[in-house]
Amino acid sequence: MTLDAESPAGPPPDVPGIDVPRLAAWLARELPGSGRIGAIDLIAGGRSNLTYGITLDGGRRVVLRRPPLGHVQPTAHDMGREHRVLTALGGGTGVPVPRTLAFCADPSVLGAPFYLMDFVDGRVLRTREDAAGLTPEQARGLSEALAAALGAIHTVDVAAVGLDDFGRPAGYMERQLKRWGKQWDGSREAIRATGTDRALPEYDRLAARLAERLPADAAARGERARLVHGDFRLDNALARLEPRPEIAAVVDWEMSTLGDPLSDLGLTLVYWAEAADAEELPVGATITAAPGFFTRREFTDRYAALTGFDLADLDFYVAFACFKLAVILEGIHARYLQKATVGQGFDQIGDAVPLLLERAHRVLDTRSPW
Repeated sequence: MTLDAESPAGPPPDVPGIDVPRLAAWLARELPGSGRIGAIDLIAGGRSNLTYGITLDGGRRVVLRRPPLGHVQPTAHDMGREHRVLTALGGGTGVPVPRTLAFCADPSVLGAPFYLMDFVDGRVLRTREDAAGLTPEQARGLSEALAAALGAIHTVDVAAVGLDDFGRPAGYMERQLKRWGKQWDGSREAIRATGTDRALPEYDRLAARLAERLPADAAARGERARLVHGDFRLDNALARLEPRPEIAAVVDWEMSTLGDPLSDLGLTLVYWAEAADAEELPVGATITAAPGFFTRREFTDRYAALTGFDLADLDFYVAFACFKLAVILEGIHARYLQKATVGQGFDQIGDAVPLLLERAHRVLDTRSPW
């Protein structure tokens, strides 16, 4: 939505998560000469972080990111980490990212830390409707570009860009399993507090199976630390179609760290829809089921060719991605039940959780990522 100024000379009214007068005062201090705030657009409505487009004097557009409202896990939505990784990658790494402008750690301004970055002109391609006018050749080009962006992230020299202390790659997958287990427990407690609950017995069985199948630790094998995005998918990127298909920027870096790159690939494959799929998730880019897009197997083959990584345990990473996404969606479901979400489409999020748990078991049963 766009919230125009109350008058030509006045600021726009507050929007959820934004105190306009306080933000304006902070902008005047941190970005002198940036001008008056003319309008604020809610770009993304809080399934993850809240994202706003801000129009300043002269038509300049910048983007603000802040944590969601309501139930927020203590280790999630770290704006400082997201700002740091974007700043580091903006130095000619080959990873397409927006240019950062300023970071605010003071919660007295907006109630939580936030940061500003340049607006990037591009499209978020998510639904089948977004495929209207998209040629199969363009769809294939976008698939190629997305695989290249993921490969670029995973082959960044983290020491050269100052991110060698950005995480602890040793024991990464084991810690991830424990971390998301704690997130699950916190979300389930929040849901029970609303007076609403449901039985999900497949969760505990899946957590145990994943613990038994943990692959050999990459760091223990002497492999160098790799940057992990944490939520990589087509609709967490801004795409351009002309003059040729390209990824203009990869966004939503809140879960980035150093770790096992195949965790990114596994999650991308879970999000990636195909025309023959029997079930559709309420998240991810269903546009990839349109003609011309890579299949999951083709995307994997292209990624393997770009990185040279060993994908023998890919079934584990796909199953783990189902587990992780189920936990994330249960957290969003908790915020929805608390009436703390901003935007539409949250009423169906909870329904995807049992589907993801079942899919994970199916992948482990067949030992096939497909």
